[in-house]
Amino acid sequence: MRKFIVVWVLCSSTSLACATEAKLENIRVDTNVAAVERGADTLMNSCRSCHSLKYIKYRDLVSFGMDKKKIDAWRGDQPLDAPLASSMPDAAAMQSFGLIPPDLSLMTNAREGGASYVYSYLLGYYTTPEGMTGNHIFPDTKMPDALGMSVTTELAQQDELRGKARDLVSFLTWAADPHQEERNRLGYYVIGYLIFLTLLLYVVKRQIWSRLN
Repeated sequence: MRKFIVVWVLCSSTSLACATEAKLENIRVDTNVAAVERGADTLMNSCRSCHSLKYIKYRDLVSFGMDKKKIDAWRGDQPLDAPLASSMPDAAAMQSFGLIPPDLSLMTNAREGGASYVYSYLLGYYTTPEGMTGNHIFPDTKMPDALGMSVTTELAQQDELRGKARDLVSFLTWAADPHQEERNRLGYYVIGYLIFLTLLLYVVKRQIWSRLN
């Protein structure tokens, strides 16, 4: 009987958790240069004070086609091969948050829901009746409301923040796989080559068999 009660409580808890889980807003990101560069602007202004992107170098931004002058302003005296490091030392982060903010290089791949999760999380902040800040997607988060969604009440400003969040997620999606477009282009060439080779081999085979007949 006790085992039955324990199982029932666990099942009920799981069902309740699933029922109260916030729904993600599905989005399709655009990883063209303009959208990714706007997202990089938002990241540098709103996120880089705490977060790093250790797998992305300033040279990667240049190679992708972003504005070189803007990149030079971001990196300062750091070399082009330097990663996008956080401006907050680890010790200061531990003192402020009790943990080191996660690296964002692979964030859209690391979360179930991908880009939609990150987008919904950024816009999921709200202000409680007690005046505290909460997040619908990740209630236990220690990250402040970087975009200010919880204190924005005007629809025009909310739409502007949604645009910033979309661009930021576009940048993070690109950062998680910066060579995707290059691989896709290479894939078209490979497929074209295989089709050509198949047709060529078919013609050769027809010529050989025509002689045998």
